[in-house]
Amino acid sequence: MKSRYEAAKNVFIDSVDIDDYIELESSVIAYQQLQHSMDKPLKMILLFGRPGTGKSILLNRIAEKLKHQKEIHYFDTPAVSEKEFFHKLFKVLTKKDLPKNTEVNFSALVDFCKNLRGKREIVILLDEAQMYGAEMMEKIRLLSDSRAVKFVVSLHKTEDEDLIAKEHFQSRIWEVIELKNATKQDQTTYIHKKLLKKNLFEIANSIKDKDMKLIHTFTKGNFRECNKLLFTLFEICEYYDKNEPSKINYEQIPQRIIEMAALKLGYIHV
Repeated sequence: MKSRYEAAKNVFIDSVDIDDYIELESSVIAYQQLQHSMDKPLKMILLFGRPGTGKSILLNRIAEKLKHQKEIHYFDTPAVSEKEFFHKLFKVLTKKDLPKNTEVNFSALVDFCKNLRGKREIVILLDEAQMYGAEMMEKIRLLSDSRAVKFVVSLHKTEDEDLIAKEHFQSRIWEVIELKNATKQDQTTYIHKKLLKKNLFEIANSIKDKDMKLIHTFTKGNFRECNKLLFTLFEICEYYDKNEPSKINYEQIPQRIIEMAALKLGYIHV
């Protein structure tokens, strides 16, 4: 017999699937800001935030929602090499596959983009752009100067600030949108909506406000960490439900189980 917690656990498998998108006040603001920026005559837009703040799912959602309104392409995974990236970009720009064993002539590609100005406006959403080197980013900047190709560059915010700290790149960014960790209220809404979307009403109601405060304290409002903690929490609940049901309070998640999940993930130490 399946545990009632198995479905709840699976709700929090970390994913950037558009079906997993949860509309929050902060995510609506970020979506509108990005859409507004894309409508401006900007060459490059920076989407900035620490891992787990929702950059990938925002790009995924805007690509899905605007695909019938704009010529928009989502590069979700960084290319393993410059050659692979420009082969992919060549196909987007020319709508043709590059013949095998053929290199992209970068100067010719830039000229091609310049000839597109006024005829097409192509938006490229570059996720995980911290994986691209400075030389690659400079070439992307040169392509954006054609004003036929607009790049939305998504980067992790790190202690070293990566490429953002480099003046040659920062000076070319025309607009910056920063995603931050969720407030306790937004994270509470996120957890409840995720569960209610799967009709898990009783389990959603079993997580009380004081539990939400504790979860927010451990995860600091980071969506990825929240998913990890809730997945682990329900995994523990699933074990007790199957093996020692007397130790589970079905009306309220015991605080000790939240702490056990936090301990397992290293948020607290004995």
